Amino acid sequence: MNILAIDTSTNVLGVGIASNEKIIGEYITNIKRNHSTRVLPAIDFLLKDCGMDIKEINKIIVANGPGSYTGLRIGLTIGKTLAWTLNIPIVGVSSLKLMAASARYFDGYISPVMDARRGNIFTGLYEYKEGKLMQAVDDQHIPTEEWCKLLKTFDKPVLFLGNDVVIHEQVIVNQLAKQVQFAPITVNIPKPGELALLAKNLKEENVHSFAPNYLRLAEAEAKWREKTN
Repeated sequence: MNILAIDTSTNVLGVGIASNEKIIGEYITNIKRNHSTRVLPAIDFLLKDCGMDIKEINKIIVANGPGSYTGLRIGLTIGKTLAWTLNIPIVGVSSLKLMAASARYFDGYISPVMDARRGNIFTGLYEYKEGKLMQAVDDQHIPTEEWCKLLKTFDKPVLFLGNDVVIHEQVIVNQLAKQVQFAPITVNIPKPGELALLAKNLKEENVHSFAPNYLRLAEAEAKWREKTN
């Protein structure tokens, strides 16, 4: 089976191809640029470099949130269009789970972090058990201080990772002190090859109703609801 993985949930643009349990190619950039004009050329480049035609892809995997509202919509729209056109299944994977997957050799809990502004973060708690990535606390939108207080109740070290950790680093250190560790910069970047492997046994989505998991309302929608309630 040939799997195409797409991640546009953050500033990182990742495209990967896996074939029969082997990652055969990845394209990754970590720059703040609009993904809308870059995803399809990246897919085309990677397919050609791997000597593969798009018609040979058997499944599409997309990181479906949380993350950038625009980025998530771009990734899902492209993934759904390809899945519909090729008549192949599409599967969604938490963007936070994808981030946590890079820390497979850490002996403790893993807390991937995306900045959600105003002292809040998108995060969840993961750990590897017998080589399998497991979720200890559900993904959520939460104030950083509140998240750190929750982590104090756990008896293992916690690895924070992600490009946005630096924004909340001082609060994390003040709250968790010696319990916390920070990932090296190479681990902060989610790998699309991991995305392909994470979703290989997951149930496929309905291509028409498949939607991003924002974990919170867009600010404009939240204000509209406040006015109408």
